[in-house]
Amino acid sequence: MKKFILSIFMLTAAVFLISGCGKKEDVVKIGVAGPMTGDQAKMGTDFKNGVALAVEEWNAKGGVLNKKIVTLIEDDQHDPKQAVSIANKLVNTDAAGIIGHFNSSCSIPASDVYNRAGIPMISPGSTNPQFTEKGYKGVFRVCGRDDQQGKVGADFVINKLNLKKIAVIHDKTTYGQGLADEFKKFAGKNVEVVYYGGITLGDKDFKTVLISIKQKKPELIYFGGIYPEAGLLVRQAKELGLTAPFMSGDGTIDPKFIEIAGPKAAEGTYLTFSPDAKKIPTAKKFVDDYEKKFGEIGPYSIYAYDAANIMLTAINAANSKDGKAIIEKLHSLEFDGALGKIKFDDKGDVTVAPYIIWITKNGKFEEFYKP
Repeated sequence: MKKFILSIFMLTAAVFLISGCGKKEDVVKIGVAGPMTGDQAKMGTDFKNGVALAVEEWNAKGGVLNKKIVTLIEDDQHDPKQAVSIANKLVNTDAAGIIGHFNSSCSIPASDVYNRAGIPMISPGSTNPQFTEKGYKGVFRVCGRDDQQGKVGADFVINKLNLKKIAVIHDKTTYGQGLADEFKKFAGKNVEVVYYGGITLGDKDFKTVLISIKQKKPELIYFGGIYPEAGLLVRQAKELGLTAPFMSGDGTIDPKFIEIAGPKAAEGTYLTFSPDAKKIPTAKKFVDDYEKKFGEIGPYSIYAYDAANIMLTAINAANSKDGKAIIEKLHSLEFDGALGKIKFDDKGDVTVAPYIIWITKNGKFEEFYKP
């Protein structure tokens, strides 16, 4: 009798576990990967919030594939090794798609993991050309490329500012050095590069480098990197009496840059980025909803929002969580994003990637020049 009761108990427990696991898996999981902590956490928070808003809207309409959407938030700490680690983790948790990573140095090695698993990824912010040059069909980005924004920056320096001598520095990362090299490649055809060198990511004192640059008397200093180092460089340059303006890319155009540099030192810094989301008609609802829920939008909030909507639209169109089917839809469809119409080419790049010149003025960023 005891054996019979024990058998019934074990059978009941097994049925409960199986049915319980089934309920837990009756969702569509989307991975969100980026620097959620540390000195670049602002970018990770912008990513997370943009995706959260998109998912909230989808779930309010019944989710996707008649299932609730849940996000799996992972912190890569802008470290390539950590990015690979969490990529493997997301693969093992049955994520249907990945929104991330932010840093190219993380997205590129992580893409190897997602590609092997057949899981599509859409980066809202990785701009290094190599990210989509590896031939992986499941790799996409909704932002532009550094060879595009590097050329726009160089053309501005040559044709609008009419400069003859520049200094170029970078943070030695895949993104930072890649962007600096693209800028240098285009600018160097018509402008003398009097200094080229790198700083170490995470350092706080750059005065030795800046003193060397000051001796070369450049008319502009270009920096490839992210806002924590950019802010310190600009502030310390002004402390040393360097009067040449700075120029940088999309990784610097965040209010944190002005906060770190100080409004006075940051004044007049040129930046390459896409047009102001607040002036894009298709983005109005996103901007209103985001600011009501999270406050001021970050530079890449809208890119994360569009990336999430595109991924979920592709899953819905594929009527499946199968990676191959989703990837086919990502390549074949045109998507209506907050940024406007978005379509991917064979490499996974957007077919239209506009970059313009911004300037810091009175403690804020303003659109300055459209090529």
